[in-house]
Amino acid sequence: MATSTWQRSSYCAQGEACIHVAAHDDTINVMESSDPNGAILHTTPAAWAALIRTVKESAHHD
Repeated sequence: MATSTWQRSSYCAQGEACIHVAAHDDTINVMESSDPNGAILHTTPAAWAALIRTVKESAHHD
């Protein structure tokens, strides 16, 4: 597997409470920063875009 370039979320809390995201081929990879050797979630770009869109829409309803 090729090395992914991880991008830190711009919505990180203090300390280690953060997620990192990397695009690799046709997959979006997501991991928790406090456990970089732990599980990596894999999803499609379409599913990731739908999640981000839903989160952004939900933020406007607070």
